[in-house]
Amino acid sequence: MVNGGTVPAIAFRNSIEQIRRRYQRLAPIYPFFELVFVLPRGIRRKAVHRLGVASGDSVLEVGCGTGRNLRYLVDAVGENGRVYALDCCEQMLRNAGKLCQQSDWKNVVLLNQDAAQLELPGMVDGVLFSLSYSVMPDPRAAVEAAWKYLRSGKSLVIMDGKLATGICGRLSRPWVTWLSKNTILGDPMRLPWGDLRGFEAKLEMEEFNFGTYYICKATKNNSSLVSGGQN
Repeated sequence: MVNGGTVPAIAFRNSIEQIRRRYQRLAPIYPFFELVFVLPRGIRRKAVHRLGVASGDSVLEVGCGTGRNLRYLVDAVGENGRVYALDCCEQMLRNAGKLCQQSDWKNVVLLNQDAAQLELPGMVDGVLFSLSYSVMPDPRAAVEAAWKYLRSGKSLVIMDGKLATGICGRLSRPWVTWLSKNTILGDPMRLPWGDLRGFEAKLEMEEFNFGTYYICKATKNNSSLVSGGQN
């Protein structure tokens, strides 16, 4: 279960257009930032595994970027499943599209949308936010939009970075905040479990790399407060 309270967000917020322009420039070198921010080895695969999706399922990734999670999502749902990959940045999606062509993935649907205004053709069996929640101008609205399309009993997983706990977090806060703000536009103080408390869901959380990364999982109850569509 999730522990700890909600930490106030840093006093900066970017518009969807600012984010789009920044990631247009970052698209060619985006994998480099996994090294800069010391992304834990295997955490992408772990996040997809936490979704609990199976062959034939449909899954949504919100903020798919250049498609670095797609191989794991495609493997999880199989040839008969469907992967919806959403991003607001056209260049990121072009790179993801090239990856799909090279890998001959026929069941990936790329969507150029604002996550807060999400529209899907049907319900899904899992939702993944991977290193995207901390960047979005209104992550709560994005989660609510995705939650409406999530089937009851299924899970939404958020994998992202945050400040370390304890004295290390306090000492590193100025540097990490500056680096995040001036590169990927991320907010390392933005934590999802505060937003998810408004949902009737079972919450689970894991931390990695001394608390600098986490995987937060919310499983949708049958009587979820935020719902929509047909289950």
